[in-house]
Amino acid sequence: MDWPALMRAGVQGLGLQPDAFWRLTPAELQLMLGDVAASAPLLSGGLDALIAAYPDIPEGSER
Repeated sequence: MDWPALMRAGVQGLGLQPDAFWRLTPAELQLMLGDVAASAPLLSGGLDALIAAYPDIPEGSER
């Protein structure tokens, strides 16, 4: 990650104080900078991928 550029965007562009910048998560910073992908809704394809990656029942166990 280009932290100097991100910090310039946060401090100069968004007017954040440095301590506020460093308390943000990367996802929060993306959202504040207007990253459309970060604010896109979770559609059924994305939900299906999450369900497949993190099933409620571990593989090999019986229901």
